[in-house]
Amino acid sequence: MRFASISAVRTGVCPACLSENIDGVVRQALDGRRLVGSVVLVARDGELVYRRAAGFADRESRRPMAVDTVFRLASVSKPIVSAAALVLVARGKIGLDESVDRWLPHFRPRLADGRVPPITIRQLLSHTAGLGYRFLEADGDGPYARAGVSDGMDQAGIDLDQNLRRIASVPLLYEPGTGWGYSVATDVLGAVIERVHGAGLGEAVRQLVTGPLDMVDTDFVVRDARRVATAYVNDCPRPHRLREGEIVPVFDGTVGIRYNPARIFDPRAFPSGGAGMAGTAEDVMRLLEALRQRSGGLLPAELVAEMARDQTGGIGLPGAPGFGFGLGFSVLRDPALAGSPESLGTWRWGGAYGHAWFVDPVKRLSVVALTNTLYEGMMGRFVNDLRDAVYGALESV
Repeated sequence: MRFASISAVRTGVCPACLSENIDGVVRQALDGRRLVGSVVLVARDGELVYRRAAGFADRESRRPMAVDTVFRLASVSKPIVSAAALVLVARGKIGLDESVDRWLPHFRPRLADGRVPPITIRQLLSHTAGLGYRFLEADGDGPYARAGVSDGMDQAGIDLDQNLRRIASVPLLYEPGTGWGYSVATDVLGAVIERVHGAGLGEAVRQLVTGPLDMVDTDFVVRDARRVATAYVNDCPRPHRLREGEIVPVFDGTVGIRYNPARIFDPRAFPSGGAGMAGTAEDVMRLLEALRQRSGGLLPAELVAEMARDQTGGIGLPGAPGFGFGLGFSVLRDPALAGSPESLGTWRWGGAYGHAWFVDPVKRLSVVALTNTLYEGMMGRFVNDLRDAVYGALESV
């Protein structure tokens, strides 16, 4: 993407309005002790029209947040790894509707009745494969927990192949293609990428996506801890520092995610395609804009269109009315039901360490907000306030 001066004529954005709106939202979140720090970027028509860091990357040492701060990306990893798989599709190496066991012959999870249904690449990308997540189970004695499945953010002490064997030992939640469930599917997809590309997932993603897009700070291992944002958890009277091994429920009635923030510094930790990467806000924006603009030669336009098409067959996403799911991120199919100013077809997702992003192709708009505070930065008031602040500036032009 191009980094140029802001022009309301070219971009259809009121720069002063945008800055005032977003600065106000960020300030309220910081002053209200809902966030510790954030980096927010907004691009319109390929121009970066807002770029600002605020708060602390590390509150205890009073290290300020910087635009080039590195964040643990959690599920912001998913569109990156999904794009890598689609590059292989574009090259004719894999097919969207081919069975996964062609490349992973030992990955053959069964249904509750004992049948072994085929699982396709498309179903992994769209989370319609019948898989689940340990953190979404009701308690610590669920099937994934008993099998020792890693969600990709804990220090499990196993490799990717071992995790796949554990995942495959658990019965599928539903017949693949008949339901939707957020899951470890992108971790399985990562194993497919390794087999097809003939390299470890880190190297494969570098060669297929992050290298071509100059995403120089995005990887599965961080070697300069001084650049990494400290993770915090929303609490009263202010967020507390995330502890090693701390379990934080995402939704009521679920056991929650076990976090090991030191995992990102361990080169022995298996590369989790669904949750294991780290990177900067600018790197994430490079990917989103390359997809939105169909630029940089990453993917042909027809594959980006398929990525952005609702693949769920009308099935609703729990807790996200009006949204379906594409190949790596959610897709807005009913703005009125969602109560959102976003355009029909807007892409959106986030990350459990405190991140949110969206792309509105109709408005030619991309927004990245990486924070170091979970879960406010992923699904708290801040997320909708930021969205509304951006669209308010568009309407002011």
